[in-house]
Amino acid sequence: MESSEILLILWLLTYLSDPLAGYPDGRVEEACNSMVPLHGHSVPQSSPEHTITVNVTEFKPGDHVRVSLSGPPFEGFLLQARDAENVGGPAVGSFALADRRRSQLLTCGRVKNSAVSHTSKSKKTHLDAFWIAPRDAPKRIQFLVTVVEKYRIFWVKIPGPIISQPKVPVLTTTMSTEETTPTLAPVSHLTHPFNASDCGSNKFCVRNPSNCNPASKNCFFLAFRQEQDSVVIEMSGPSEGYIAFALSNDQWMSGGDDAYFCVGEGRRVDMSTASLMGRAYPDFDAEDALEEMSWRLADGLIQCSFRRKIALPDLKGRFSLDANYYIFLADGEVGEGGTIHKHQRQPLITNGKYNVTGPPRDIGGSRSPLLIKIHGALMFVAWVTTVSIGVLVARFFKPLWPHSLLFGEEIWFQVHRALMITTVLLTSASFVLPFVYRGGWSDQAGFHPYLGCTVMALALVQPLMAAVRPPPQAPRRQIFNWLHWSTGTTARILAVVTMFLGTDLPALNLPDPWDIYLMTGFVVWHIGFDVLLEIHGYCLICKVEVLEDDRIQLLQSISTAEAQGHTFKKTVLIIYICGNLTFLITFLAAIGQV
Repeated sequence: MESSEILLILWLLTYLSDPLAGYPDGRVEEACNSMVPLHGHSVPQSSPEHTITVNVTEFKPGDHVRVSLSGPPFEGFLLQARDAENVGGPAVGSFALADRRRSQLLTCGRVKNSAVSHTSKSKKTHLDAFWIAPRDAPKRIQFLVTVVEKYRIFWVKIPGPIISQPKVPVLTTTMSTEETTPTLAPVSHLTHPFNASDCGSNKFCVRNPSNCNPASKNCFFLAFRQEQDSVVIEMSGPSEGYIAFALSNDQWMSGGDDAYFCVGEGRRVDMSTASLMGRAYPDFDAEDALEEMSWRLADGLIQCSFRRKIALPDLKGRFSLDANYYIFLADGEVGEGGTIHKHQRQPLITNGKYNVTGPPRDIGGSRSPLLIKIHGALMFVAWVTTVSIGVLVARFFKPLWPHSLLFGEEIWFQVHRALMITTVLLTSASFVLPFVYRGGWSDQAGFHPYLGCTVMALALVQPLMAAVRPPPQAPRRQIFNWLHWSTGTTARILAVVTMFLGTDLPALNLPDPWDIYLMTGFVVWHIGFDVLLEIHGYCLICKVEVLEDDRIQLLQSISTAEAQGHTFKKTVLIIYICGNLTFLITFLAAIGQV
């Protein structure tokens, strides 16, 4: 757990240090031409809230024109002057600063000091600068500004006033910047929750839980509907942060996967595409692959709908939708500035590859991969059931079958050995499954795999040690007994700790705090029976000692006491086995539902 948190912190630090993650220092020369923030998200806001004003309507070469930017609090900006008849052209003229603490000069193209930007992320509501008209200035100048309120909320090329040289006719309409302004943000026009009635007939649907109602706050819903050469995609879920789905060629998203995000920020939803490279932060696309975007935030649900072409050969990272993929469905929180946080629980994963443009289906999936479920089940059987019963039999139940043999050995020993061998076999089979699923070592599971390897090693040492044990009367037998006991006890303690950590991992997806209650209940149950049998053994010894001192009907009384003790132990053993099986069935039922 701690290791996972440390890795998450390091990942965030790495992301925040990436120049594409934002430009808090205002050195945005890369955006000089387009004036689009390189945040990996290409959809700006509509309806600008910030304005540019100037102190003159005419200018002559060499004049200093005061330019003022004002509006609601913002973090970053990029201010330029351009030819009003060619606003897609290069910046014109140069600037002088009015506030060197909050603004700085940039060289755009080959024109020195031709733009002004911020120096930090500190909130600003007003800034001034002076534009210096060059000798070869165009007849008309228009001021443009890009304003960044925060990471995902920004406006591109907000048009400012147009000023002219003397004796140049004044324009009666503002020159349009539509050619160079990216697609405006989607309009929220979804009025009702999505409908699942067409799932399996006209739509390919993925639902979690299976057959849930998309209008429910507990339903994650994803639907694909083909229309000619494109696919209409609907996605909804109970999230205050983001919901997302991804298409992958494998079940562990090893890299290069095609992802689609619906990110809730305040009272709006942003939609974007991204490529996923393993566990790294999503690489959001600068080019927009989505059309007809719409969204809705209501009733505790985040919903978004968009259209995508089936094939997008010109866009890197976008898969063709007419092939088979594993489908992932995830949700998570959004931090300050629109930063995507890693999903806190295991994503839903379809059990097989599907073609969303093929025959309509209505499928579910699992938030816990099948191999991980089997891994957890086998370990639970081994270290909660077989090993616990085997240890109690060896420690407390030897006198139950004093002279009975089974295949040449005492019955207690044969039962103990069979249970211990079963434990080793189950542990060995379970041990390899996570490696098969992950294709190698997992760095995302904290201390769990390290402790698991230790338990596996100790489990293998035990039967090897038992195979070379000295005879009962040999001088080194006591050394063997101590080593055998200490190794087994260490393995059992570490196994319980490992299972505590394992039940809390996202891959198993057991509900919190149910998993902790289950493991704590088993530990209390086992220790309680261990203490009970110790007390019973102590009381039986004391009773026999009293009978020996009394010397009255000694043999008959001792036999009666032993018989009563054996009956009690058998009863306790049956109750203990039934209790362990109850824990096992409860655990298996829980992982069967995730």
